[in-house]
Amino acid sequence: MARIGSSELDVFPLAFGGNVFGWTADEKESFELLDAYTAAGGNFIDTADVYSAWVPGNSGGESEAIIGRWFAARGKSKRDQVVVATKVGSHPDFRGLRAENVRSAVEASLRRLQTDRIDLYYTHRDDPDTPVEEFLGALDQLVKEGKVREIGASNISAERLTEALAASEREGLARYVALQQHYNLVERDEYEGALAEVVGEHGLSSVPYYALASGFLTGKYRPGAKVDSARAGSAGKYLDSERGQRVLVALDEVAEAHGAEVATVALAWLAAQPTVVAPIASARTLDQLPALLAMADLTLSADEVAKLTAASA
Repeated sequence: MARIGSSELDVFPLAFGGNVFGWTADEKESFELLDAYTAAGGNFIDTADVYSAWVPGNSGGESEAIIGRWFAARGKSKRDQVVVATKVGSHPDFRGLRAENVRSAVEASLRRLQTDRIDLYYTHRDDPDTPVEEFLGALDQLVKEGKVREIGASNISAERLTEALAASEREGLARYVALQQHYNLVERDEYEGALAEVVGEHGLSSVPYYALASGFLTGKYRPGAKVDSARAGSAGKYLDSERGQRVLVALDEVAEAHGAEVATVALAWLAAQPTVVAPIASARTLDQLPALLAMADLTLSADEVAKLTAASA
């Protein structure tokens, strides 16, 4: 287990991504995935109030609702064992971070999750039209009421994150303890640099999403291969880049040395990066899960980390 920032949240080194619930995994499959993940020691589930509004017929909140029904079916002891993270600001009915939006959205999330508190509540996307003091004030009130334990940020610039942290310090408001950002072996530029420096300087924890680059870093996308996946278009684009090809070669070499899956090595590289506490990855079938969970037991050597880092430059 690892601790998120200055919080009291101790989490498994792999967060299970709930974006698949109500999308590529139906309720029965979602329950099976959650059961298997927690049975293996996992305790960190990541979702958002907008998941999965992009699916025809969905309106947002389907993932939270499935998780809530799983909690109801498994009992209070299971809920107490799990760290639940969700997000505010992107649901079609609650867009943006105005205080009234935050207050309404959290109540809807709590109902869907069938719980009395959210362990880690992220602002899903920055809202430049809303002063940081306004949404931090609303989040601070939720923490005081016990509806939220800790807060995090997602999809935010280094400048705006710095501004929010300074406001929390100055006004005595709840403070971000985590950042969720796009970061993996083939997508490093968005995080490495100024944003990572702010996270490190202020003791936040990084919980990166798209940890497997929409499935590309599982190794199943190869020249000429046909992959039946809702993400095939997003993942396949990396095959056309020299970086993607170099990364696959390096991953194959390291994976072979450990007798491990390519996905396991990609997640282990991410976990070895400064500030990263728990990458987020999702599985839509039970047979995809073991390779993800195995990252908790795989420690790469300094030379292996360096090899992968060089290949992804």
